[in-house]
Amino acid sequence: MIPFRITIVGSGSAIPTLQRAATSQVVQYNGTTLLIDCAEGTQIQLKKLKISIMRIDHVFISHLHGDHYFGLIGLINTLHLIGRTNPLTIFGPSELIDILNLQLKASDTKLRYTIHFNALQTDGKQLIFEDKNLRYYSFPVIHRIPTWGFLFEEKETERQINPLFVAQQKLDIPTIKAIKSGSDYTDGNGNTVANNLITFPLDKRRSYAFCTDTSFDERLATYFNGVSVLYYEATFMHHMADTAAETFHSTSKQAAQMALIANAEKLLIGHFSSRYTDLQPLLDESRAVFPNTDLALDGNVFEIAV
Repeated sequence: MIPFRITIVGSGSAIPTLQRAATSQVVQYNGTTLLIDCAEGTQIQLKKLKISIMRIDHVFISHLHGDHYFGLIGLINTLHLIGRTNPLTIFGPSELIDILNLQLKASDTKLRYTIHFNALQTDGKQLIFEDKNLRYYSFPVIHRIPTWGFLFEEKETERQINPLFVAQQKLDIPTIKAIKSGSDYTDGNGNTVANNLITFPLDKRRSYAFCTDTSFDERLATYFNGVSVLYYEATFMHHMADTAAETFHSTSKQAAQMALIANAEKLLIGHFSSRYTDLQPLLDESRAVFPNTDLALDGNVFEIAV
């Protein structure tokens, strides 16, 4: 099974603490490394976690509040200084490229590599990229400024045919390809054998959804229904639900409710307010609604299993 790994780089909200850096995560899949958000201090965190910034293929910026992107220009400049030549693909709000260009112009920096920038769209769930293994989606969430979540989903794999059936029927290459694509098999006498009887069951497609800085709205669940692992913000405990609503954030209980509505298999909560030194009460509050919940603490690594 191909490893599908989530590393929490920073789990805090607007104000970092000695225990929690501001938001950033790394997704790794079959040699591809994705960086989600890049708060101030992300480079130092990546060094501590022994994650090479040179291996980052794509960067996803959820929105333009500083605790989600103030570290990006520093990362871009460091990659330049250490000799990166491979292009870097960035997905983010449309204004982000102007900000980066202004910063580079002000410092008279001419990068050794190319930035491929892709502006995110606000009209619903969008397929923004795909490679041989994954599809990458963005979707709008509800915050004070335009903000997006992201979904990373495995592609369908080919079915594997029972080799005994191949040998018995002396199947040719076109027929094998058709069966692997899902077709039933019809022999020379017109007898049909259902595909599921001659192929092995497919592994369930794994997926990861990142959903931060948003008010609670159960309609968001349609963007990541059935997700394997859901990361959902839990800035406050539920007794502060009014404050969460006023600041366009969510509570630990609401995160658990979202996981239930979305039929998620596992929930990770993060983006914790700096007011909390003990996070156990937030975890307890979530687990009371959705038992398969974990804290997305700095340095934690989560493997998404089949």
